[in-house]
This record gives sequence, C-alpha cells and structure tokens, in this order.
Amino acid sequence: MNEQWMATAYTISTWILPAVLAITLHEAAHGLVAYRCGDRTAWQLGRVTLNPLKHIDPFGTIVLPGLLLLLRVPFIFGYAKPVPVNFRALGNPRRDMIWVAAAGPAANILLAVTAGLLAHLVVFLPAVAEEWSLLNLENAIAINVVLAVFNMIPLPPLDGGRVAVGLLPDALAAPLARLEPFGMTILLGALFILPLVGQQLGRNLDVMGWLLTRPVGVTIDFILRMTGNA
Repeated sequence: MNEQWMATAYTISTWILPAVLAITLHEAAHGLVAYRCGDRTAWQLGRVTLNPLKHIDPFGTIVLPGLLLLLRVPFIFGYAKPVPVNFRALGNPRRDMIWVAAAGPAANILLAVTAGLLAHLVVFLPAVAEEWSLLNLENAIAINVVLAVFNMIPLPPLDGGRVAVGLLPDALAAPLARLEPFGMTILLGALFILPLVGQQLGRNLDVMGWLLTRPVGVTIDFILRMTGNA
C-alpha cells in the first residue's frame, strides 16, 4: 500500500509543476498583452504575475481536471480565472482583442517548445533527477499543447472564439459573440453529457475527442521534430 501511495505521489509530482506553469503563464500572457495594448485592468489587479495563486480557479483548475481524470477521458485539461480585460481601453479594440486572446495559446506553445529544448539537458543531471525531470518536460509538452488547442476552439469565451469574433465579418461575428454567456455550458455538455448519451445510444459522441485528438497529436509531433526529439 505504501509503495502504491509513493508511486501515485511520484506521478502527481511530475504533473503539478508543468500544469501550474502552463495555466499561470497562459493567463499572465493575456494580461501582459492587454497592458501593452493600452488596458491596465489586469496590471492594476495584480494579474500580470507568475504567482499561481492569483490565477487558480477552484472549479477549472482543480475540480474539472479531477473529474476528467476520474472519467478517464483522453485529455486532461482545465482553466484558470480569466484575466479581466476592458476591451474599450484597448487602442484598437477589435484588432487588439485578437492579440490579447491569442497571447495565451501562444504562450503555451512557446512553453512546449522550451520544454522540448530543455529535454536535451537532462543528461547532465544526476541519475536520480534525470527521469523525474524528463517526465516533467514530457508532461509540459502535452499539457501546453492540449491547453493551446483546446483554447483555440472557436467558441466564446475561449480564446479561439474571441479570435474568430475579431476576424469574422460583422454578420458572422455578432451571433458568435452572443454565444459567450452559454459557451461554458456548451463545452461542459460536450465534455460530459454527449459522451454519456452516446454510450446509451451505442454511438461515439465524443465531440471533444474529435476536435482535439488529431490537432494535438500533429502539434506535439511537430514540436518534437522541431526540437530534435523525434
């Protein structure tokens, strides 16, 4: 029993640091780009920081990943407290909204690439730390790519939804923007309800799996090749 607990604790320890860094830097990137574009809201509230306690959301950062882990879904992900952005304070609201929204996923991809490059240095660590460090870096690549791809789904309030609203013509952007109050409900339904309904009907209704599996796999493969790990 003690050995099993130790193994579980070891596995958890290889996920915590990459997950915290991924979520924290994602949100800090939103706030930093908003600040550079003219909105000081996040800056004044102390959200442009690497302090994870400023970004953790009890449900999105703790409960949701735990539920997904228990349900053994293909992807484990979550979200932090959204960084507040006053779009009217931006220099060019429609254009700058795109940059602010894209900053989070871009930060995750940068973190994944950095992890891939750092993987070449683990051979210089003591043997006792080499395996643990490599697992952290492997998990960092997976977590950051999943976060980036998931957040780029074109549905508000996800970053991809805000990017789409900024890029689409008004006739398409306006109805998409009006979905924002219902976006999280739609996502949770796709994550939990549709797969359960599909099981009852004998059909695969794992929409999130369809949306994420191939883009995540292709992106991870690209990063591994680009960083010389494949």
